[in-house]
Amino acid sequence: MILCQISDLHIKAHGKKSYRVVDTAESLRRCVTQVNQLKQRPDAIVFTGDLVDFGLAEEYAMLRELLVPLQMPYYLLPGNHDERQALRAAFPDHGYLQQGNAAPDARIEYVIEDHPVRIVALDTVIPCSSNGALAPASLLWLDEVLSAQPQRPTVIVMHHPPFKTGIGHMDQIGLAEPQALEAVVRRHPQVERVLCGHLHRAIQVRFGGTLASTCPGVAHQVALDLSADAPSQFVMEPNAFQLHLWDAGAGMISHTAYVGAFDGPYPFYDGDALID
Repeated sequence: MILCQISDLHIKAHGKKSYRVVDTAESLRRCVTQVNQLKQRPDAIVFTGDLVDFGLAEEYAMLRELLVPLQMPYYLLPGNHDERQALRAAFPDHGYLQQGNAAPDARIEYVIEDHPVRIVALDTVIPCSSNGALAPASLLWLDEVLSAQPQRPTVIVMHHPPFKTGIGHMDQIGLAEPQALEAVVRRHPQVERVLCGHLHRAIQVRFGGTLASTCPGVAHQVALDLSADAPSQFVMEPNAFQLHLWDAGAGMISHTAYVGAFDGPYPFYDGDALID
């Protein structure tokens, strides 16, 4: 199974640029085209939050239009820039968004059982805040879900990563009390990955007996500044997505793919001769 992860889209209505610099709609459009053209097509895609910029209905309408060309199933998860009720309203045919509590503003948490690897989504959103948190009920639910199928390889997807990154301004808006999640994950060795967004960079940390990681942004990246007082800045490094390949023998193998047209591929060999 190949699971594609795309994160931090920040779509704005009417193609407006984010921070007056980033054409987020065009960035996603190019990413969708590239994913559809991959030699090994993903079985599914998870979008790990910050789907739009202000949680507005017109932004979600734009997002839905941009995702129409996708040729594989995809699953949406809110980030701190999203609004749960507007997201559900824009994607009424995505039944997984209605799992659990039926209240319009309830957390969007679900399980996808349709693939060789189980996908369990957690909602870390605190309304009107950039910070993240998991509800005690969410941790109890996660423990029950994981206990139900202990032999099934599983990935947990969420927006805020449950670890410190060293990037000061992002750590200030991280996940509260990640130790509670780590304790649950450690009890369930079938968890192959905890896949997150929010950081707009590729970062990996040992966590709860497995790996927790973040995906680069599909629009722009957070500046790499590993200081406690790092200012809030972004850079126009190449936008990217990740592919997580599940192999029964090796487990989960993760790759970062950059969006764009690049020279190559070129052969390392010319016939039988090594090219210098």
